Amino acid sequence: MATYNKRGYKAPKEKEVKEAVEEQVVIDEKNSTTAEVFSKLDETASKTEDWVAKNQKIIIGVVAAVALFTVGYVVFQKFIAEPKEEEAASEMFVAQQNFQQASNGVASDSLYKLALNGSEGKFGFVKIADEYSGTSAGNLANYYAGIAYLNTGKYAEAIDYLSKFKSEDVILSAMAKGAIGDAYAEKNQPKEALENYVKAAESNKNDFTTPRFLLKAGKTALELGNKEDAVKYFIDIKDNYENSPEAASVDALIGLSQ
Repeated sequence: MATYNKRGYKAPKEKEVKEAVEEQVVIDEKNSTTAEVFSKLDETASKTEDWVAKNQKIIIGVVAAVALFTVGYVVFQKFIAEPKEEEAASEMFVAQQNFQQASNGVASDSLYKLALNGSEGKFGFVKIADEYSGTSAGNLANYYAGIAYLNTGKYAEAIDYLSKFKSEDVILSAMAKGAIGDAYAEKNQPKEALENYVKAAESNKNDFTTPRFLLKAGKTALELGNKEDAVKYFIDIKDNYENSPEAASVDALIGLSQ
């Protein structure tokens, strides 16, 4: 029996058939991998939904707590903290006036006491530091109280209040540490005085307080017989703060230390 090919038709070669089959396998594998990924995503989403459903009360509680905290903080700042700051500042005005007059040498002891204890129906620094603790005014009252106590010979109290004072102000921060050193020096505790003078000199270095407390540190070290440290502090003034008032006498002190 005769065989013939249909016009235009060619039987596929073995190689072409094999390639077609392999291509189909690859496509099927890709489809299978994609389906598996989507299946896993569906499974994960389902587990997440289940977890959310089971822990719905906890989630709502956490969200509510965060919202409550935020609202509470805003309310506290607006209606408690800010008015308290203003009240503390108002209370401190008279005490600051007394302190300023005392600093100018006018009946200083009695004015410092008024600044500490209050007058004209207003609190003094001691009461302000206690009643308005946590406010900026209350913190500043610690500094004023410390300096007032230092100037009235109450050195332990001065150290106590000055140690409570915290500030980012370059000058005040160093002055507080240096004043603690002064209080220890008045208590005849030169080692503690030196420690605080060095802290004051090294914190927030500037042309005003740094040479001042380097000089005090040097003199105290010299008093303690520590000439090596003393000369180091004096040379620091000579090399880095030559235009400061403290530099005027530093050459003679360097000579004493060598």
